[in-house]
Amino acid sequence: MVGAGSWDALRVFIVVLRAGSFSAAADELGLARSSVSEQVARLERSLGRRLLERGSFGVRPTERGLELATRVAGPIDALAGAASLHRESEASTRSVFVGGPAEFLSEMILPRLMEALPDDLRVVTRFGQTEELIGDLRAGVIDVLIGTVPVNGAELSSEPIYEEELVLVGNPVWAEEAEDDLDAVPVIAQGPELPLIRGYWRGVFERHPYGLTARAIAPDPRTLLRLALDGAGMTVLPDYLVREHLESGALIELGEPETAPVNTLHVATRAAGATPDAAVVLAREAIVAAAREVPVREAP
Repeated sequence: MVGAGSWDALRVFIVVLRAGSFSAAADELGLARSSVSEQVARLERSLGRRLLERGSFGVRPTERGLELATRVAGPIDALAGAASLHRESEASTRSVFVGGPAEFLSEMILPRLMEALPDDLRVVTRFGQTEELIGDLRAGVIDVLIGTVPVNGAELSSEPIYEEELVLVGNPVWAEEAEDDLDAVPVIAQGPELPLIRGYWRGVFERHPYGLTARAIAPDPRTLLRLALDGAGMTVLPDYLVREHLESGALIELGEPETAPVNTLHVATRAAGATPDAAVVLAREAIVAAAREVPVREAP
């Protein structure tokens, strides 16, 4: 049981989850980092369970922590809103928490989103994989999710917003070898399962990518881009990351399928209640509009 007087600790716990680190939460709350850490530790002791996993990546909720956040985030936000009514002013700033793939948010959405939203609406981002962030959306840790799968249901509502074309690219030094034996070119991939490469091979070549040699594994596609530019090997990336490098000749397309494989990206929010959150609705609409402005690569 969470004892009386735990309101502050619960609120701090939710802020830490949304901020992604104790330091960022301390800045947002105007508290010392040690105070934030102690309040979360006190809450964990009172519940008898670990709520957060700490690491160099910041913090992530444990299964118990995610379960607690799902139950209390809504009431905590409602109480925080009620408590702040008497001190609202024109200078107040509302935050909307947006999660999704780092490369798409950073390169395509955030610059356009900041132009579309009012100055008093602050955007806080949380980068990660869709599978991780769906739980954060349900728990109220984030307000809006951009993901690679639709997540409709009783609690969530999503819609497709963008189809990213997948392109097999490499430095021009690999052109001759790729023409002779594409599978002999080393690959650089997001994970040991070669996720995008596997999907590309199945969709374009109608076979599994057996026999490929992974020279490097890096979860951030922007790192893969850098390695490809340096000649480390071939990789599959979204068209918006490689477009200018293909145009300049720094990269070449190693496969030119008649129909390029695509990933469909979706925007999702929690299903609106009787009184929709105007800030979240505005952010979602602005993200949809921003995705429509993303230029499409012309066929080679």
